Amino acid sequence: MSAYSTSNSRPAMSVVKFDTAHRKKALANIFENINQDVLVKLFEKAGDLKAVERAKSIFALYQDPEDVSKALIALQQDKKDRFMLITGLSRQSFKFR
Repeated sequence: MSAYSTSNSRPAMSVVKFDTAHRKKALANIFENINQDVLVKLFEKAGDLKAVERAKSIFALYQDPEDVSKALIALQQDKKDRFMLITGLSRQSFKFR
């Protein structure tokens, strides 16, 4: 006879239902209405050593919030393209037949 007893009964688990009707709606443009301080923090968290200068240059070139968001989206795409170039991958290698 073993010193440990086994039991098939499990403790009751509470079920949490997720109600999607009360979820926050996603933004179409995550960079909409971003200010310079937030942008500096974003660049710093990404490891940019020249975060302040980069944020200042973006806001110096673009005064319209829509243009700022387009510039940030372009930076994001440039980073993806640079990664693909460094790793030697191409967009065609990801396409499935």
